[in-house]
Amino acid sequence: MNKAIKDTHSPIPLIFTEEVHDAIQQGLPVVALESNVISHGLKYPYNLETANLVEEAVRKGGAIPATIGIENGQFLIGMTDHMKTRFATESGIPKVSSRDLPVVLAKGGLGASTVASSLVAAELANIPFFSSAGIGGVHRGAETSMDISSDLIQFTRSKVAVVCAGAKNILDLGLTMEFLETQCVPLVSYRYDDFPAFYCRSSGLPSPHRIDDPHMIARTIETYWNLGKKGAVLITTPTKEEDAIDSNEIDAEINKAIAAAKRDGVSGNGVTKYIMHAIDEVTQGRSATANMKVLINTAEVAGQLAVAHSQLKQESAEYRPVA
Repeated sequence: MNKAIKDTHSPIPLIFTEEVHDAIQQGLPVVALESNVISHGLKYPYNLETANLVEEAVRKGGAIPATIGIENGQFLIGMTDHMKTRFATESGIPKVSSRDLPVVLAKGGLGASTVASSLVAAELANIPFFSSAGIGGVHRGAETSMDISSDLIQFTRSKVAVVCAGAKNILDLGLTMEFLETQCVPLVSYRYDDFPAFYCRSSGLPSPHRIDDPHMIARTIETYWNLGKKGAVLITTPTKEEDAIDSNEIDAEINKAIAAAKRDGVSGNGVTKYIMHAIDEVTQGRSATANMKVLINTAEVAGQLAVAHSQLKQESAEYRPVA
């Protein structure tokens, strides 16, 4: 099903694939995905292969995937194979966060969505679930640099449940959790006690809440929104044990890479790429594989939780009294 369907009622044009449009109309579970991992993640063809595997994982979990992108001043809500290939092969596609959206949408052209901008699109499209391997957070040294990911701010503004494997341990995860608490973002660990650290199962920091039942996760989400809250509920799930990297193996390398980046004058967004390259070298490429595995695992869990949430919504509609 490759027919494009345009939503003429949205204030920002939304272009749906037929499959995603029909699923939303029927109240079926849908999970939004970012396109930044296609355009700015692995090299071709591994980026395209990974994007397809992530979508397959959402389907395995029981939901419909909707990869988000930007084209000609419109949000793409779901991507055709042709469009995914274009995002995977075309150079110069800008990485678009929520700050950049008004400019990029006004100018037209292509744009790869990040976590923050995908949440904006997902809410406009009435998709209540989003999956990402890892969220942005508070960077190390943020007390002087003020380097804090826009993801954390967007969580306070977009009514979407976010399923992730925590955040990369190149960040200050303690401060990241403190920031989430200050901003009143509900944080729940699914079937695990700790806040995960991307492809490391544990950050060593306990999560404020643990829930093992997907239906209780669904009730938690709906309860939060029924309280009149307009923001996200953050649900973390660790990568599988066989796919994880031991945090002790890379912590020392992270500190070395941070010092080297400072010495070499690397700053801003370049620091993250610098550190990730250093980790990839020290793990002899295993971190790239682990990155792919955590994307896939998180997407499957998101699909399962979206199914539970969809079932709850359907049950609520069935028992709602007629006025």
